[in-house]
Amino acid sequence: MGPTHKNSMLIEVLVESVESARAAVAGGADRLEVCQNLFEGGTSPSVGLVAAIRRAVAVPINVMVRPRGGDFCYSDDEFDVMARDLRAFADAGADGIVLGILGPDGTVDAERTARLVAMARPLPVTFHRAIDMTRDVFEALETLVGLGVDRVLTSGGEATVLEGVETIAAMVRGAGNRIVVMPGGGIRERNVERVVRETGAREIHVSGSKSVSSRMEYRNTRVPMGRELRAPEFSHNAVDAARIAAYRRLVG
Repeated sequence: MGPTHKNSMLIEVLVESVESARAAVAGGADRLEVCQNLFEGGTSPSVGLVAAIRRAVAVPINVMVRPRGGDFCYSDDEFDVMARDLRAFADAGADGIVLGILGPDGTVDAERTARLVAMARPLPVTFHRAIDMTRDVFEALETLVGLGVDRVLTSGGEATVLEGVETIAAMVRGAGNRIVVMPGGGIRERNVERVVRETGAREIHVSGSKSVSSRMEYRNTRVPMGRELRAPEFSHNAVDAARIAAYRRLVG
């Protein structure tokens, strides 16, 4: 599905709550990617969250299928979890599926990816930034084209889109109309115009979050609920509608 804003860049916003979904749409998002645990790069959300976001917003929602953080080389049990989550998300109203599976040698796990793509149909499939962990992003891109994957999210095999901008541009040119190449990873208001201009991409993936203070009045600061390296207990991140609106003004 294309942008809801005529003749403009399609903006996909990463969200992990209903609050963020509403804010992203208010700011001008065309599509959402729903996941949880952004501290670990994003993992599968709950079915309840997917269903609640589906009821809350009218734009398309793509849902992450990733059973854990860490690498993208999964056991048989983890693959079974992915297949079960995929079916549940489709039943909960997902408009697309986001996934990524690699083999131990750093190539796309073509056999398992093909199985999940088949399970997802008729929903479109995005291969996420697992491609940035492959041994050759161009080899991986061709594999994904052959598997019928609809879109790939990438930072060009680098830590951020700015570091990978030349590679992304080459991927966009090589992909043509066979698959959508969507830059994501480190896009900010200050660099989004450059990313769009230098890559030639027609879709971008952003977060645009802010810190939101907890509603708790009583705060027991002696008892952390996370590990030693942890997020603050009395605030959380949520999408900032004003930041998404800024992206829309800059590239729309």
